[in-house]
Amino acid sequence: MPRTKKHRKENEMSKRNGLLIVHTGDGKGKTTAALGLALRACGDGMNVLILQFIKGNWDSGEVRTIEALGKVSGMGLGHIELRRFGRGFTRKEESDEKRLEHVKAAHEALDAARMAMDAGKWDLLILDEINYAVDFGLISEQEMLSLAEDRPENLHLVFTGRNARPSILSRADLVTEMHCVKHPYAKGIRAQRGIEF
Repeated sequence: MPRTKKHRKENEMSKRNGLLIVHTGDGKGKTTAALGLALRACGDGMNVLILQFIKGNWDSGEVRTIEALGKVSGMGLGHIELRRFGRGFTRKEESDEKRLEHVKAAHEALDAARMAMDAGKWDLLILDEINYAVDFGLISEQEMLSLAEDRPENLHLVFTGRNARPSILSRADLVTEMHCVKHPYAKGIRAQRGIEF
């Protein structure tokens, strides 16, 4: 049976060209947007891996939801998994010993990202807060760029975090900058469960 124009268009749409996506800026929503993308991809049968570079092992709504989704099989869903490597937020004035812990954790996340890219199992790989890891000097800009350059052509790769380097912005296929117009913290309202974490 000859292929129709409709069939050709559906085939072109199903062909995946992996994108390099960056969520950056001083506004809230970078990780939230990446998690929304992860849910969409999982719902469309894609396998999603989220590696967190900075956030520590505290309890959060996204962790519980992703753990629950990871146990669901069938129904056309893909697999979704979140792995946390961070030791919590870091400050530039920390002791050398504490800083080395953060550097080691960031490199463990970097190694996990490389292994995930090499495994060929994942359709979407989210490196949450990798831009912070570079900005804080936990990993080098070149190490981050090397990941971007070595990614398989069909893998979607997402980098989140403030202060994305111009070198990664110029290589990205899609860049979204979250700009803070107003934040409740300015009124003294602390981070709230279900909204910030």
